[in-house]
Amino acid sequence: MLSIKPIKAFSDNYIWLISTNEGSIVVDPGEADQVLKLMSSNTINLKAIFITHHHYDHTNGIDEILQKKKVNVYGPKNNIGSVNKRLIDGDRLNVIGIDFEIMEIPGHTLDHIAFVHKNSDAPFILCGDTLFSGGCGRVFEGTFQQMYDSLNKISKLPKDTQIFCGHEYTASNLKFACAVEPDNKYIRNIYDEVVEMNNNGIPSLPTNLEKEFKINPFLKCTNEKIKDKIIDKFGNLNSELEIFTALREWKDNF
Repeated sequence: MLSIKPIKAFSDNYIWLISTNEGSIVVDPGEADQVLKLMSSNTINLKAIFITHHHYDHTNGIDEILQKKKVNVYGPKNNIGSVNKRLIDGDRLNVIGIDFEIMEIPGHTLDHIAFVHKNSDAPFILCGDTLFSGGCGRVFEGTFQQMYDSLNKISKLPKDTQIFCGHEYTASNLKFACAVEPDNKYIRNIYDEVVEMNNNGIPSLPTNLEKEFKINPFLKCTNEKIKDKIIDKFGNLNSELEIFTALREWKDNF
């Protein structure tokens, strides 16, 4: 039976723990402590590590985990030497009985990939710091065009695809979404729910694409109200990419 659970790391990171009766995968282990405790107590039988991109808060625990048990580390082509299974767009793999397809989604970093499970009954994506609930990652190494294209690739997945991202940023993202769409009561209600969840130590993740199409301004660049809001704030903009870029720059300084 498939299980996907969050392990908290740092102040707002999630290390995703994927388990079946064949073993477990940890995704983006920025810290090792909690993973090592689960391994030492025989709670999990670690079979692999997945890495979405090279940032330290997603990779810093790899070597310590490998000292405990040697497993394959699947990740993109980057400078993380412990990655021994390098993946590119379209690659397919089966680990602990789960089929994954690799999707390259640069923008936040140039090396960023996602692990996509396309099972029609329970599709999900491990998308690191590209798509968040209510938001998207900052554009650090890539371009706004790359990030926009990456979000469009994700948006073409089935609407019931569950989204497992790397941070608990939902409340701050939805606070911004409320500023973008101040009359949207649905977003306001979800924001209030997430704040209460956070106050009670309950993760707001995973989310799903159907929900994100309703609450995430970065997936709504064709929405006329959002376009009018952005043009009113930043001046005449002629394309969806320009709307997206203005949104992202606004969020960067929000």
